[in-house]
Amino acid sequence: MLADKIRNRETGIVLYGIVPPKKGTAPERVEEIAALQMSRLEGQPIDGLVLYDIQDEASRTDEERPFPYIETLDSFDYSRNQLASLDLPKIIYRAAGKYSEAELSEFLQQASVTNNMTVFVGAASKDQPVTMTMTEAYALKRSVRPDLLIGGVTIPERHNAKGSEHLRVFEKIREGCSFFVSQGVYDLQASKNFLSDYYYYGRDNDLPLVPVIFTLTPCGSIQTLNFMKWLGISIPRWLENELVHARDILETSVKHSEQNWLELKAFADEKGIPVGCNIESVAVRKVEVEASIELLNRVAKKR
Repeated sequence: MLADKIRNRETGIVLYGIVPPKKGTAPERVEEIAALQMSRLEGQPIDGLVLYDIQDEASRTDEERPFPYIETLDSFDYSRNQLASLDLPKIIYRAAGKYSEAELSEFLQQASVTNNMTVFVGAASKDQPVTMTMTEAYALKRSVRPDLLIGGVTIPERHNAKGSEHLRVFEKIREGCSFFVSQGVYDLQASKNFLSDYYYYGRDNDLPLVPVIFTLTPCGSIQTLNFMKWLGISIPRWLENELVHARDILETSVKHSEQNWLELKAFADEKGIPVGCNIESVAVRKVEVEASIELLNRVAKKR
């Protein structure tokens, strides 16, 4: 059980992340998409399914968004209505700042303690208007559903700039987070820097380490690459060159993602840091989705 693995701070957790269909999609098409997603995931070696809650991140950057922002169906409703027969724990993301206290309370009360967990996501930038702060959202969760497991988001690249990502993680642990899911990882050095400070700060202050689940994202086109960069995923210049000039950009990205996971796991295992991975596809093209399943199977064999 995923919940037990998280509570026991086990290493090797493997998740798979998806985005619900876009709002306005015809109901019959929504059912088709759900059936396809379930058929792909049936029998796959994963511990749980992540369902993202997409928010408009235009306030985070002045750069033009490579793909237009289109709101998606509610991830919790989609998990209960279309994916109910998929026998996997489901981690429901909630962009806390776009919900009222009543809306977030209703979600927390309806979530299943055995089949659901949640991850609260903060605003894309300090300029983005919010209905409630992360501190308020965490306090609400402790009040309404103290028994529901909650995770947080970590961004290793932010550690390179500010050097304090490990402190943010420990603060969120104090708020009640039991695990963390990273942004897409292409910058291996940033992730190792973060893990190192996370480990030594925990050791020096006698603080237990909770699982950090690194997200791996296949990239199948220059457009997807540009979108990943727009999202804030840091891609070292040398690796960007390798992808741009690759004969097969998708296979090259899968190879590097697998390699990043193996290096991160070896680094973490040596220190006893519990780590896992979350495989996602930020694109909807069939070939990129299939590549994410291939990557999933590669890393699951070496968890």
